[in-house]
Amino acid sequence: MTYIDSYYTDTRISVAPFSKLDDHIDVDICIVGAGLAGLTAARQLTEAGKSVCVLEAQDIGWGASGRNGGFVSNGYAEGIGSLAQKLGRDHAKQLFQLSQEGTQYVKDRMAGFSMPQQPMGHKYMSVVRHDVGDAMLRRAAEMNAEYGASYEARSTDEVRALLKSNTYFQGLEDSSAIHIHPLNYALALADEARHLGAQIYVHSPATDLQKLANGFELNTAQGKRINCGQVILCGSAYLHNLYPRIEGAVLPVATYVVTSKPMEKLLAEAINYRGAISDTRRAGDYYRLVDEGKRLLWGGRITTQKSEPKELANMLKQDIQAIYPQLDALEIEYAWSGLMGYCVHKMPILRELEPGIWSATATGGHGLNTTATIGKLVAEAITGTSDRYKLFAPFKARWGGGMIGRFGTQMAYWTMQMQDWWEERA
Repeated sequence: MTYIDSYYTDTRISVAPFSKLDDHIDVDICIVGAGLAGLTAARQLTEAGKSVCVLEAQDIGWGASGRNGGFVSNGYAEGIGSLAQKLGRDHAKQLFQLSQEGTQYVKDRMAGFSMPQQPMGHKYMSVVRHDVGDAMLRRAAEMNAEYGASYEARSTDEVRALLKSNTYFQGLEDSSAIHIHPLNYALALADEARHLGAQIYVHSPATDLQKLANGFELNTAQGKRINCGQVILCGSAYLHNLYPRIEGAVLPVATYVVTSKPMEKLLAEAINYRGAISDTRRAGDYYRLVDEGKRLLWGGRITTQKSEPKELANMLKQDIQAIYPQLDALEIEYAWSGLMGYCVHKMPILRELEPGIWSATATGGHGLNTTATIGKLVAEAITGTSDRYKLFAPFKARWGGGMIGRFGTQMAYWTMQMQDWWEERA
């Protein structure tokens, strides 16, 4: 299957093609899934001297890794305050520091790639849709002092000078965050891993995983065999019928993204901020200017339905106009959806499921720092460099409830929408 029709697809960089697996091979580690977590692990393991192969059912970054908003910022889908309450402040601080390492990893890779990239953007601002007084000031002070963050509170006047909408009030800006072209990042990361020695195979879905006396055997749809000592599962919401325990724990949740036609003059009437933007609603919007400010890339809404709505472009355009009425004439050029992998605990699953089988998955809603974090940590664990992956031990592969779980997630989303509406109305 080719890449979906999206802004990212039409502006992707050119790398030498990757091929299907056409022979039986033996390697130290087999990674299932050529998304950002799997590619990070492949790069790190190969650099450490391991023989590695990556099996991808579609193409590099074909799933959520190449369809997301491109935000790279510290933290997780679960708030750091909630993590501190559940795990203690020291544990939460260590997890936050790992997320900072993930952000820095992406920055380092972007700086080190040999091929041209879409320009990397800087900063990220989270804004509120109802007046919270000095809450942002207190939040910035706490995060900077306790966790080493780089946050700065923005007043309502400051926010509205940048985002010309009466919908928004105060904001919290993260100067350490960046935003990137995620598909290009995936392609460049795969190319770099390949040059280091990783064997990366596309259109080669893993269909069977068997335990042997001295390792594991995976088979592909083409009937090819991989014998390996260890396996890393990174397929997220796109992993099917290979390892039911992990597949049952990852809920596939769809989100939607649109990109406008080049309309720089019109966009300047609404948005004078080149960083990434989201609101703090429980089910919020996220967006940024791309193509050097000529286009608006806007994401929002979540659903457990896997089908893409026919009126996707109109649906998100209505969301945009509700915040920026002056963008009534905005024209949408691209519209797409993607499945992200979520867990009920809102944290990634990074653990050894049984001796030799690892999971580094479920990074939906975290931003791209987490894909780098868990890819790096699983490589450290396998090479014996560190056991820092154990900081994620409390977040087990809990069954997500199957169809009932997806229905419950959808109901929770609708409930969150109602809560957001009520707070803003009040």
